[in-house]
Amino acid sequence: MSRFLKPVAAAAGALALATSLSACAGAAASAGSDAKEITVYSADGLKSDDGTGFYDKVFKDFTARTGIRVNYVEGGSGEVVQRLLRERSNTQADVVVTLPPFIQQADQRGLLAAYHPAGAERVATADKAADGTWNAVIDNYLCFIYNKQQLSAPPKTWQDLLSAKYRNKLQYSTPGVAGDGTAVLIKAIHDFGGLKPATDFLGRLQANNVGPSSSTGQLAPKVDKGELLVANGDVQMNYADMATMPHQGIFFLAGADGRPSTFALPYAAGLVRNAPHKANAEKFLDFLLSDQVQQEAGSIAGGFPARTDVRPNDANAARLKQIMTGVEVFTPDWTEVDADLQKYVDAWQQATGS
Repeated sequence: MSRFLKPVAAAAGALALATSLSACAGAAASAGSDAKEITVYSADGLKSDDGTGFYDKVFKDFTARTGIRVNYVEGGSGEVVQRLLRERSNTQADVVVTLPPFIQQADQRGLLAAYHPAGAERVATADKAADGTWNAVIDNYLCFIYNKQQLSAPPKTWQDLLSAKYRNKLQYSTPGVAGDGTAVLIKAIHDFGGLKPATDFLGRLQANNVGPSSSTGQLAPKVDKGELLVANGDVQMNYADMATMPHQGIFFLAGADGRPSTFALPYAAGLVRNAPHKANAEKFLDFLLSDQVQQEAGSIAGGFPARTDVRPNDANAARLKQIMTGVEVFTPDWTEVDADLQKYVDAWQQATGS
């Protein structure tokens, strides 16, 4: 499935390895510390299966500029952090890219090393760690998607999702495993005014829910085909999907006040502590915040630049701005979310029987 907007020819050898987290740890293993390579562990959403994605172009351009090849390992937002934990005594990755609250989780568990990439001073304070352990590289927002063929309009509120027409036609990815699924739980806590009312509602919603999904990306094709009417997602991924999945539409749920809202879910990158290729990894982090790559955050990735001084004026940027018009953006307390995440997930599991 291609999640991206613009075909990009891949250079031979530019992408040395593309694998999943089910592969053995040695698959991403590097040669000596002086090898001209890096290994990137990343949440899904930025690379396409057909070589036309944001990462495909970024990796190709980075290799062309520096001679450093990129080994790529993809998994869910929480999965990549869990892999870093398992490998902390034998570090394989150089860079990790994942969503909140998992980037904060990696930081709190001592898995990241401080590095301030060139351009990081232009990233908003809320989108980076003060000590330089991580920085947003592409801004992004929680959203929901619906099938435009079978629904004349999307649901407006959480309560609308309880309608019988969504029975076995609604699905959201698993909180605690998928970054976007965790975001659904965080938004529910915000909109319902607390953990208990949020999980009580999600327990009721379970009557319509198809079941767990470890990957949010798997839901978009189901919505496009009409197997699902509603699912969760994020603006970057779902906007990029529209090129190949034209039957899905993006919407934002409203809380009790009737105002649609969301919050930022940036792709954030950090230097892995004890990275085997630290110097190469630092060059890659610099490259991610370069003018060139930040301009491509919208034109290729379908997201938003993390640098506040980069303002793309292409057609995608205009459409993305329109999508976000009228949507209230709130900021979760990520320190609190990180501290209480397991409590949130436990309460969700108990309420839903998942």
